[in-house]
Amino acid sequence: MRILFLLCALALLAGCATQPHGTGTGTTPGGVPVVTTHSAKGQDSRVLFLILHYTVADLESSLRVLTRNIVSAHYLVSDEDPPRVFRLVDEERRAWHSGASAWQGHALLNASSIGIEIVHPGSRLLPDGRREEPPLPEAQLQALIPLMKDIVARHGIRPERVLGHGEVSPSYKEDPGPAFPWRRLADEGLTPPWPEASRVAARRAIYEAALPDIAWFQQALARHGYNTPQTGTLDEATRRVLTIFQMRYRPALHDGTPDAETAALLHVLNAPLP
Repeated sequence: MRILFLLCALALLAGCATQPHGTGTGTTPGGVPVVTTHSAKGQDSRVLFLILHYTVADLESSLRVLTRNIVSAHYLVSDEDPPRVFRLVDEERRAWHSGASAWQGHALLNASSIGIEIVHPGSRLLPDGRREEPPLPEAQLQALIPLMKDIVARHGIRPERVLGHGEVSPSYKEDPGPAFPWRRLADEGLTPPWPEASRVAARRAIYEAALPDIAWFQQALARHGYNTPQTGTLDEATRRVLTIFQMRYRPALHDGTPDAETAALLHVLNAPLP
């Protein structure tokens, strides 16, 4: 009996040794011993944003650029059938995907975001001079959406912080482009609710009678989140921001013109119903 008791005691001690968190001890990733009995209430994920891109290249070229050059992303969603999701940078590390970026007062978003690149050819020039972008295949969306849901759930990313590269860097980027299905993401609960059509129509009638001035548009765009100049003039930077906004919420016409429908969309988005 004494031998049996000693064997049981040794087994218990061995179990504790293999489960350091049960005893309130552990190590850093580098092996430094630490005490884990206390956990701070004031904490959340370092990741605040999820930013979507497209590659304007095929899969082979996309992988080469994203693994051998300075630019990178946490994930790459291929255009194969079925698509594959490549993890190129661990989520705990910073990927170099958003560059000179800003949103709602936050800047240099590489440090606080996860980036997903989507293999997509981008826009193509048609014979009549117009540019066209093919939509994302359904199979690619079926790979992308679960990945996004997993990321935002684990990091607690708010819907208004799920963005396109063009939104956070409008001066030189426009991806994921006008063909990206933002409304589909809203229906999935990944982004804020889509502007209600009846409210947009009612405000559009008001703005068609009296269109707000450029200063109003700049203030409304900044309130929504864009890093928008406040010059009171329709400069090129403001046109770029308007174009990116229209790509997301009115992709059929995204020429950067401050019109009544754009004003109505901004008003509804900035004044959501309870």
